[in-house]
Amino acid sequence: MTERAAQRAAPPAAPGIAPPRVAVLGAMALVSVLAAGAAGMASWRNGLGALDARLEDRLSITAHGLGSEVERLRHLPRVLGEDPRLWAALDRPGDASAVAAANGYLQRMRDLTGADEVYLVAPSGLTLAASNWNEPGSFVGMNYSFRPYFLQAMRQGAAHYYAIGVTTGRPGAFLSARLGPADAPGGVAVVKMDLGGMEAAWSRAGELAAVADADGVVFLSSVPGWRFRPLAPLDPQRLDRIAQEQRYAGLSLAEAEPLPVEDRVMSRAGQGQVRLGFGMVPGTDWRLLQALPMAEARTQALLVAAVTAAAGFLLSAFALVVMQRRQILRLRLVEADRLEARVEERTRELAAEVEERRRAEAELRRTQESLIHSAKLAVLGRMSAAIVHEVGQSLSALDNNLAAAELHGARGAADRLAPALGRSRSMLRRLQGVVARLRGFGSRQVPVALGPVGLEPVLTVAAELVQPRARELGARLDLPRAALPAVQGDGPRLEQVLTNLMLNALEATARADRPRRVVVAVAGGPDAVEITITDTGPGIPPELLDDVMEPFVTTRTGEGLGLGLYIVQSLLEQMQGSLRFGTDATGTTATVRLPVALARGRAA
Repeated sequence: MTERAAQRAAPPAAPGIAPPRVAVLGAMALVSVLAAGAAGMASWRNGLGALDARLEDRLSITAHGLGSEVERLRHLPRVLGEDPRLWAALDRPGDASAVAAANGYLQRMRDLTGADEVYLVAPSGLTLAASNWNEPGSFVGMNYSFRPYFLQAMRQGAAHYYAIGVTTGRPGAFLSARLGPADAPGGVAVVKMDLGGMEAAWSRAGELAAVADADGVVFLSSVPGWRFRPLAPLDPQRLDRIAQEQRYAGLSLAEAEPLPVEDRVMSRAGQGQVRLGFGMVPGTDWRLLQALPMAEARTQALLVAAVTAAAGFLLSAFALVVMQRRQILRLRLVEADRLEARVEERTRELAAEVEERRRAEAELRRTQESLIHSAKLAVLGRMSAAIVHEVGQSLSALDNNLAAAELHGARGAADRLAPALGRSRSMLRRLQGVVARLRGFGSRQVPVALGPVGLEPVLTVAAELVQPRARELGARLDLPRAALPAVQGDGPRLEQVLTNLMLNALEATARADRPRRVVVAVAGGPDAVEITITDTGPGIPPELLDDVMEPFVTTRTGEGLGLGLYIVQSLLEQMQGSLRFGTDATGTTATVRLPVALARGRAA
């Protein structure tokens, strides 16, 4: 071992941090904390500034909207005062026709302008005519001389006022104007506005907005919990004056808790704090307030503080890394020597493992080839058994047809001989097709060209194939007579399925001591068609019912290979169909389910 290697192999001193370095790191951590606090406070102030700017914008928009709504009807009382019908009612309050004309005019003006109500008050405060003169809660005959909107209009010429109606109990804004000069007033015209639509619009827009009167009582708000609460405690004098005016009739402002506003901040139960902005509604003495949540500004400030603190701690950590770098470099040199030795040892081990894996892979390939060869032999065995079974059934049917042809020939029945020979040739061609299809039967992935198949010709061909066997057994075969739907499938395969099932049913009838009968029925639905084949045989034994469609399982002792139903099930799966059985002591029902044809409705 070289001197350098010996030095590296010597155990290194344990890394540590000297006391002066600890003091430096502590000072850096303290600076990081202070910087985080300063950055968080600066972000908080900036966030509040941005929040106040947004509040100013929203206050301007909301104040303009509310002011425009009030301004829309502000001059209506003066316009009403120009109509002679109102002056006639003021001059002749006892004249029923004059009062009726004033009532009709006011009612029309209410409907035209969209005001809540319009009415005319005599100098005494008594209402002479109103738009609701013929409705429940009419203002006619009511004395409103105590209302500030009446008193101020009589003194100054015009007034605005928000209150709860003492007659209807509905809140609203009252706009009034004096009719005639101050030294000889004729009366006061009043328009009542319903500002509930503004509340609803604020609420739909998600705005936190409210309007307070000159005494600081909130009378309009998108937040129901703020309505009819003062912004600050009310002194007894204000409470008495509001009560005398009946401004908020039916409400006790003395018991109303002031809104928890402190330094433009208000806490909402369960919803955090909001920042408030205040402004005035143009043309009124109403005070508008708008609120925005402070959560975003607080979250931003905390995030800035956290990022600043993280940056400071990262710098401290970097300093620690730099201070320990020499010790880490020494450790790395020692570990490099150790790693080199371990790499050499591991390289030798890997070479041995690679050689062992190569031998294992060669053995695996030989095993896979043997398994593939065995699988091919199994498939060939299944195909040969299927061919023997299918060809046996078809040859049996062909033999029956040829025997019938021979009998017709011996009798000299030429008219029946030709059809029998034609059926025999047709069965030979069908047998050739079955053999061709069974070549690929061993794999269930053989593609099938599915299309619309008419059931009527398929059932006819299948019935012709099994009819000789039915006559031989003395069994009756009943087919459906109504028009049959088309299914999605393959014609030759469906013929093979129905032929096998009908032959099984016919042969089952021979094993029961009752009239031999097989009934074929078809039921169509929106998505699928079901073909049922019911026999009067003895039924399937319960112990074989679950396995009857497995290969080499048969209910006929000593007969057949037990592949018929297995083949039928395979053919149906290729056509996206299914097969199920229902059985009891009176017989068995086989149900074939196939999808309805996808195109052109029923096939020809």
